[in-house]
Amino acid sequence: MATLHPFRALRPNPTHAARIAAVPYDVVSTDEARALAEGNPLSFLRVSRAEIELNPGADPYAAEVYQQAAKNFDVLRKTALVIEDEPSVYFYRLQMGRHVQTGLAACFSIDEYDRDVIRKHERTRRDKEDDRTRHMIALGAQTGPVFLTYRAADEVDSLAARATEGEPIIDFDAPDGVHHTIWRVGGADRGALVAAFRRIPALYIADGHHRAASAARARTEMRDRGLPGTSLCDGADRSTFLAVAFPHNQVQILPYNRTVKDLGGLAPDELLDAVRDRFELKAGPASPGKRGDIAMYVNGAWHTLCPRVPPADSDAIGSLDVSVLQEHLLAPILKIADIRTDKRIDFVGGARATGELEKLVDSGRAAVAFSLFPVSVADLMAVSDAGEIMPPKSTWFEPKLRDGLLIHVI
Repeated sequence: MATLHPFRALRPNPTHAARIAAVPYDVVSTDEARALAEGNPLSFLRVSRAEIELNPGADPYAAEVYQQAAKNFDVLRKTALVIEDEPSVYFYRLQMGRHVQTGLAACFSIDEYDRDVIRKHERTRRDKEDDRTRHMIALGAQTGPVFLTYRAADEVDSLAARATEGEPIIDFDAPDGVHHTIWRVGGADRGALVAAFRRIPALYIADGHHRAASAARARTEMRDRGLPGTSLCDGADRSTFLAVAFPHNQVQILPYNRTVKDLGGLAPDELLDAVRDRFELKAGPASPGKRGDIAMYVNGAWHTLCPRVPPADSDAIGSLDVSVLQEHLLAPILKIADIRTDKRIDFVGGARATGELEKLVDSGRAAVAFSLFPVSVADLMAVSDAGEIMPPKSTWFEPKLRDGLLIHVI
């Protein structure tokens, strides 16, 4: 069962929230982060990606980067952030166009993460863990939440409906058009939410595997090095991590599409002949209408591909369209054995439309593009429940939480 820990959040003064809030540190490059923060001294990117304040070309993992992050964080704490006077939990709503999702922000148990009560579907990279572990220890804080999901519970939904009728503590439109609203919950409703989560059997990491793994490593390293924590007397110490948990029926997963730079020596007609051996091939739309169909754009035309031998539904990994594409086309026909390391393949995720795929192919920057039906939350949970790992670049969650709005001091 899941344990929910209220905490005393360090958060922006409402008048500064929109300027402080920043996209997650790992969805932008250094140059993109520098451009987003330009002219805004409050941007949290100056904490989460502090290399933007050093000379161009500086090593983003140099010791001075973490020193600069801690310095910038200290300035924000003194000028634009406030600390709650009592432990609370928070409802965090994201609205992107007509899509709305409301999650519960709190701290969650690292021990339960270790025991797989909080389940994973992605492998993490040691170098990325190293970076965020050093960042958390340098700041003494977790500054960006992990994105969790869980099977929706009526009692949590009812408490959310009541809490979100009140006045929010943070409410603004981000530059990308996503509306962010946060409500603080204390008192009896806080206790009711803690009790409700004890009846939720499992949580699932949707996005933020490296943040969670780094929180676990920071806990162990701080303990082993005898580093003191910053106790706020709220029961949520460095043995917990910051996250926002959304009910599964509100989570939105968008396509994670692929482009390939060349056809591996094949002419377009030869590619189509090779594909016909493995797939039923017909003219089709740019976006697949259902799971099991894959759209391919080559030589100025879209085609719908359906495997001649459908995968077994009982195979949680092999039945995914990303797996079918990899095992039956990318590897055997285009000779792309490992999409994590092959430089010929690239990925286009999120709300960028299939027009972007056409543009890349028509301009010659890619030779072929593949548009996929989005993976479902049920797929993700099935893979996680089986203790398996999703194929790389399978899920793109949108909209994304912002860094710097709710901070857990450890």
